[in-house]
Amino acid sequence: MILNNFPYFKMIAFLKKFMGNIYMPIVWSIVIGILLTLPGSVLPNEDSFKIPQFDKIVHMGMFGGFVFLWNLYLSVRPIAPKRLLRLFFIVFLTGIAYGIGSEYVQKYFIPLRDFDEGDIIADMLGASLAYGLSNISLLKN
Repeated sequence: MILNNFPYFKMIAFLKKFMGNIYMPIVWSIVIGILLTLPGSVLPNEDSFKIPQFDKIVHMGMFGGFVFLWNLYLSVRPIAPKRLLRLFFIVFLTGIAYGIGSEYVQKYFIPLRDFDEGDIIADMLGASLAYGLSNISLLKN
């Protein structure tokens, strides 16, 4: 197929080959858990960042990465496309639940951290974008 020569398809093949193992999504999930449960006293001062709402961009990246890496892992498994689509949706819902749960953990259990609805929206937006990208680029036709 002539489309396989485009850099986009080569990048997807590269990602599947080198990042499609189980270790990448597990490590990313653990990193998210660690970052979101750090006490507020060890976080850098927000005044030092010149980008407004920079933490929302970080949240989108964290949960977009979560959904995409788990879907990437699933896409290299021998799973029928219809079932893979359902699994992608389950990963998407899991990412949203992880984001919402992490905000409540910050609110009730982590010192000097606060609950922010904007972070939840950013988590959901990142997960949604990764879910859409996964459906477009990782599903087998």
